Amino acid sequence: MQYTIIDVETSGRTNRITEISVFKYDGNVIVDEFTSLVNPNCYIPDHITALTGIDNNTVKDAPEFHEVAQQVLDITEGTTFVAHNVNFDYNVIRNEFKSLNIDFTRKKLCTIRLSRKLLPGHKSYSLGKLCKDLDININGRHRARGDAEATVILFQILQRQDNAETVFSEFLNKKSKEATLPPNLPKEVFNALPNATGIYKLKNKKGEIIYVGKSKDIKKRVLSHFHSKTKKALDMVRETADIDFELSGSELIALLMEDAAIKHHFPQYNKVAKRAPKGFSLFSYQDRNDIMHIAINNSKATPNPIITFYSLRDARLFLERICEQFSLCPKFCHLQEGVNECSHYVLKTCKGVCTAKEDVKGYNERVTNAICQIINDSQDVVLKEKGRHDYEEAFVIVKNGAYLGYGFIDRDEQITHEDELQHFLIKQKDNSDVQSILRAVLLNK
Repeated sequence: MQYTIIDVETSGRTNRITEISVFKYDGNVIVDEFTSLVNPNCYIPDHITALTGIDNNTVKDAPEFHEVAQQVLDITEGTTFVAHNVNFDYNVIRNEFKSLNIDFTRKKLCTIRLSRKLLPGHKSYSLGKLCKDLDININGRHRARGDAEATVILFQILQRQDNAETVFSEFLNKKSKEATLPPNLPKEVFNALPNATGIYKLKNKKGEIIYVGKSKDIKKRVLSHFHSKTKKALDMVRETADIDFELSGSELIALLMEDAAIKHHFPQYNKVAKRAPKGFSLFSYQDRNDIMHIAINNSKATPNPIITFYSLRDARLFLERICEQFSLCPKFCHLQEGVNECSHYVLKTCKGVCTAKEDVKGYNERVTNAICQIINDSQDVVLKEKGRHDYEEAFVIVKNGAYLGYGFIDRDEQITHEDELQHFLIKQKDNSDVQSILRAVLLNK
């Protein structure tokens, strides 16, 4: 089997190649080499220059990637792509080819993951520290040729380890999860993830939470991050060194857990809203003919809202349902504008108040009843949810319109009054995002 042992230096955030080095290795000796600076056609930040010594002046006369692409294709053809943290180098090169409308596909081996398996016990598996432990001299750290050459020596050491052939075969198996896991993530951590509903927290080497997610199948969802080719996913995966999880039982509680965790930890790879979402409120008023209206308006312009939503679509769907339930007129619920009489394409419930066929007093009574029900239903709610295990149930409590939290309770517990749930309640903070989550659920109840 032939291998190409590769290292690239990049422009940092934009991930354009500034230098590439490829050693072709037949399993015994180096049979070919290609090394070149590359002009990335973008600014190289100072912190990258400080690390690699490569600045824009260094690469100004270097070939662009399209000028060296054929040489890279030729030297890697029919070989297994090897690198220290292979997913990074492989995806950087693959993206360069993608910009040229060329599909670059090679088998991969990662020397970090191979080292963890065949050379256990090292405190760090970064190239610099591992080479120091193994007395491998790096002639030009953080330069493509120096790092690639050191990786060749490391690869040869790995080949000589007991069980190396079996391990190499396992890692080359396309169905093997080993090939897709982040280089800093121990296999046993991933294997411990459940195929169940809940949240998960990706952590870096310092134990800092860098991403929080939720899923009906935690293990499957986490693995999907490792297959993603977006820059955000690649950066996040490269930093992942540990994963925590917490079961929720239900998707609703997973959503609530996720929101709370994101707002508590502010993980760098989660998009946290910088501003409060726009609210849309239902309000009522009487017109000059004494007919009561229910309408939707911006929450900031609504001093006494009946109920508030954080999606105009949710507000409108809710109002349509109320309109239908209480046989209200779509025109006076402002579901139709600029018409003399209602002709809503879905709602056929109007009794004729818009054409003077119905008494205004009777109509207004139904509007009042609708408003009372909305207020009462939105004040105190206990939602029953699926538990984390077969022997328990879960619940979510809303009191006086405010979200109090969720809890889990054994099915054998005898609950005779809602107040007894307080003993099992895991208290949480209310916010507009939570209200939006709960409102969407309540709309479908």
